[in-house]
Amino acid sequence: MFRELERKKKQITNEECIEILKNEKRGVLSVIGDEGYPYGMPMNHFYNEADGNIYFHSGKTGHRNDAIEKCSKASFCVYDKGYVNEGEWALNIKSVIVFGKIEVVENLNEVIDITRKLSYKFTSDEAYIENEIKHYADKTRLLKLKVEHMCGKMIAES
Repeated sequence: MFRELERKKKQITNEECIEILKNEKRGVLSVIGDEGYPYGMPMNHFYNEADGNIYFHSGKTGHRNDAIEKCSKASFCVYDKGYVNEGEWALNIKSVIVFGKIEVVENLNEVIDITRKLSYKFTSDEAYIENEIKHYADKTRLLKLKVEHMCGKMIAES
């Protein structure tokens, strides 16, 4: 069902893909938007090693939510900061593309748990995190991307 990577020499391991998902803070979530047009948006994410899913926090209304209600299929693309070899101009980056279906997490305890874990990617200020959870957890929509296919590759811009 999902395509194989054509340039196999560029493919990175599943473990490398997971490290990128765990360590990078942002990616682009793409859904099928209005009139069938792709709708991609930058999103903070949390890769949960315990269940292998990717989580996003969101408001409860808007284009993204309308699109997901119509079709749960999505893709998510993340890439690392990359590096430049000495004496070269080309950026070398590793990218990951994940395909899957999005579910809304309804359980408030799970929303709080994942929101806390996502927050720690950005700050270790526990007072701030707990204040945000206290005031906004019940207003947050937590989205779970259930991973069906994941593939990554090394790209050299040359």
